[in-house]
Amino acid sequence: MDPKPFVLKESQVPLEAWNDPVKGIVTWRTLLSADRTPSRGLTMGVADVPDGAGGPPKIHRHAEDETYYILSGRGIMQIDGVDYDLAPGDTVFIPGGVWHGAIGVGSEPLRLLYVFAADSFDAIIYEFPEA
Repeated sequence: MDPKPFVLKESQVPLEAWNDPVKGIVTWRTLLSADRTPSRGLTMGVADVPDGAGGPPKIHRHAEDETYYILSGRGIMQIDGVDYDLAPGDTVFIPGGVWHGAIGVGSEPLRLLYVFAADSFDAIIYEFPEA
């Protein structure tokens, strides 16, 4: 697809999910991805991470740089073994290849905007330490 301007309603994008002991529990909607939209150079979406119930974040890594912008909720982000508290308005940058993961803490899910420096979501290869 050649890139072109467009407006996309989040509610019209299919919901995807992991509910797995290794990958964790998360739902997301991929809003920009060259395999799904007439875009290029960026992959973007919104994700909801539920309360972690006291467990540690499910960490993973991938080759691409990624950033999170926290929209709502509270959480804990682990990056290379260091925990960071997350709140609305926070921005997180994760260099490619770095182990990271997030969990929600509190009564509402941690909701975040994610962006990858990649053309499409299907190009992101996730690696989990338990896999």
